[in-house]
Amino acid sequence: MTILRIAEIFGPTIQGEGAVIGAPTVFVRAGGCDYRCSWCDSLHAVDSEYRHTWAKMTTEDIWDEVERLSGGVPLTVSLSGGNPAIQDFGPLIAHGKSKGFDFALETQGSVARDWFSELSPLILSPKPPSSGEEVDWDTFDACVKAAGNAETVLKIVIFDEADYLWAKEAAARYPELPLYIQPGNHTPPPPDAEDAKIDMDGIMHRYEWLIDRTLADRWFAPKILPQLHVLIWGNKRGV
Repeated sequence: MTILRIAEIFGPTIQGEGAVIGAPTVFVRAGGCDYRCSWCDSLHAVDSEYRHTWAKMTTEDIWDEVERLSGGVPLTVSLSGGNPAIQDFGPLIAHGKSKGFDFALETQGSVARDWFSELSPLILSPKPPSSGEEVDWDTFDACVKAAGNAETVLKIVIFDEADYLWAKEAAARYPELPLYIQPGNHTPPPPDAEDAKIDMDGIMHRYEWLIDRTLADRWFAPKILPQLHVLIWGNKRGV
């Protein structure tokens, strides 16, 4: 029996970013991560200091909660974290797909899984220099390969000029993948905050800068999106 560490399950709400932005979604947020990004906005699902708040759940437990929240009506289930790829979500995905649900997953691309091929989409989000982490491109390549013919997209968060230039180089490695870029939230919430204040003016200024910078460069490959959930709910958790 597979036991998974789960930080929270919530929804239905809308997906706030990337390839399925706006889609009605139930979120299953896994506990645990192999990265410690400097601007992480989900430390409650990352740092081992909070592992006592993570529930140990079987695939059946998780599915019961997804069905309760969705009313049994198929929608998209988003697997997030932390890094959900460090745990085995294969059985949950297989069971949910048999019920007509779709599964999206976002990961930094540091762990490849054979069940990536069952996702729609797999969102690969390599972390730029401002994160303080470094991408292992061989492992990232293995993630792309593991996805096979499944829908796979690239999403990069950008905080500054160095991140922007890095994003262009990273995207050039995978010209076949649809690309989404977005401004980073430079005021991430404290892990225990339910409704932390947010510098909306700063976020919108960064978003405008990113649009202007990208278009001035004649870099027309990416879709330039905000974090829609941040614009609507700020740093509030569970939406």
